[in-house]
Amino acid sequence: MAWFNRDKEQLTGGAKRQIPDGVWIKCESCGEILYRKELSRQMDVCPKCNHHFRVNSKTYIELLLDDGSFTEYDANLFSADPLEFKDTARYSDRAVKYAQQSGLSDAIRSVSGTIDGRLVQLAVMDFGFMGGSVGAVVGEKLARAIDRAVAAKSPLISISCSGGMRMQEGVFSLMQMAKVSAALVKLSRAGLPYISIMANPTTGGTTASFAMLGDVNIAEPHALIGFAGPRVIKQTIGQDLPEGFQSAEFLLEKGFLDMVVERPNLKATLSNLLGLLAGPN
Repeated sequence: MAWFNRDKEQLTGGAKRQIPDGVWIKCESCGEILYRKELSRQMDVCPKCNHHFRVNSKTYIELLLDDGSFTEYDANLFSADPLEFKDTARYSDRAVKYAQQSGLSDAIRSVSGTIDGRLVQLAVMDFGFMGGSVGAVVGEKLARAIDRAVAAKSPLISISCSGGMRMQEGVFSLMQMAKVSAALVKLSRAGLPYISIMANPTTGGTTASFAMLGDVNIAEPHALIGFAGPRVIKQTIGQDLPEGFQSAEFLLEKGFLDMVVERPNLKATLSNLLGLLAGPN
């Protein structure tokens, strides 16, 4: 009976062991507890249910471009707060806070690099900066990426992960929809491919403009893609929405997307598409 009388400290070997934060993570879809390092090796895709965790712009760049091949542009462009907007905090202060948290100047990274040796321009939105919202800086960096693509005669690839337009910039934000859409015409006239990839979520004015204007439109599995939210649409039309409405798979079935591609297959898919659309390297 002596064993049953041993106290908790004896059984646990003394002091309670502390597990560092971030070692384990719970899958948002199936609830599985996953080892964080192993999940990273799986490109942040749940091995049990195939849920694609949201990842930052740096991860996409490292995933898609050949090692050591990329050069970043316009990293020091910052929002100017043209409206001097303030709600619970000043927009300028909020932008500084997100810049410190994310290490980014705004919600997009613009780089050039190679995919299997082929030069491309890559613009990747980052949800970690104000929900990937589109303001004047995002529009300007996209427009400059398009200009570089035309000058270098290289394809353009964008990855969208965005809540839509940045209302703290008002009409300056909304004008980015027209600005980037017009800039894409130059790419089309030059006969250069534009491939748009949509991650979870891609919503609002981002979807209503450049995200859906690709020569090929791709989405990651189960990504939420749409303009207004399901609740707003249901209240507007007064009808129940179909199951899976605004999911990548639903939009693929309805013809809004060309393909749904799992993250580990993105680079190979892009390499094949670029070979078809842009010809020999």
